[in-house]
Amino acid sequence: MPGACVIVGAGRAGSSFQAALTVVGWKSALVPGRSATGLHLADVDLVLLAVPDAAIAAVAAAVPLADAVVAHVSGACDLDVLAPHERVGSIHPLMSLPDAETGSRRLLDHCTFAVDGDSLMTELVAAVGGVAIEVPGPQRALYHATATIASNHLTALCAQVESLAAEVGVPVDAYWALMSTTLDNIADIGPAAALTGPAARGDWDTIRTHLAALPADDDRRLYLALCTRAADLAGEEFDATDFVY
Repeated sequence: MPGACVIVGAGRAGSSFQAALTVVGWKSALVPGRSATGLHLADVDLVLLAVPDAAIAAVAAAVPLADAVVAHVSGACDLDVLAPHERVGSIHPLMSLPDAETGSRRLLDHCTFAVDGDSLMTELVAAVGGVAIEVPGPQRALYHATATIASNHLTALCAQVESLAAEVGVPVDAYWALMSTTLDNIADIGPAAALTGPAARGDWDTIRTHLAALPADDDRRLYLALCTRAADLAGEEFDATDFVY
């Protein structure tokens, strides 16, 4: 049964959740974090805190005590930041939410959510057609670190690719296509089987040539760090200290 929700925090996550919940029939109100103290929670099933992690405890403490579940959308925080409320939970989408329209569409597209606490979290995931995975407090930091590597660090790597593509004069779209097919291969056969390139075949001379060609020390450090991991994945002996640049 659809419920009623107050979403505290009108940023990308909060607005994405509101749009998605509205589509599936929930009544939802979106308010800024500073309005938590003035909330009227009669007939409200859920207060969802979509505020920065550092602000969750203060905002939760400002929410009036009521029968509603108070939950956050943080991937890293435990439930203790939601004191003094008795019914608490967390629901974190394993998905990037760049804006309300795109975010809502992604939340409704069989999204995976890390949940903890009150059973309403699992019910909410089911309402939007998602997949709920229980991630308890002690595992949340590692869960979120993995999500950061998968999304934010991949974005940083793409920024390096974009910069180097411009340096060599090759359209960056060609590299995006390469990355896309690589991810497809990984999904099909796994990282170890999908790995190609000089580190995978022990071609250290090519790696030295690459290091000499890269334009900046930051590029070389990142290249060597990832070569080390690639060689390990391929079962090759690799010592980054042997490569001077």
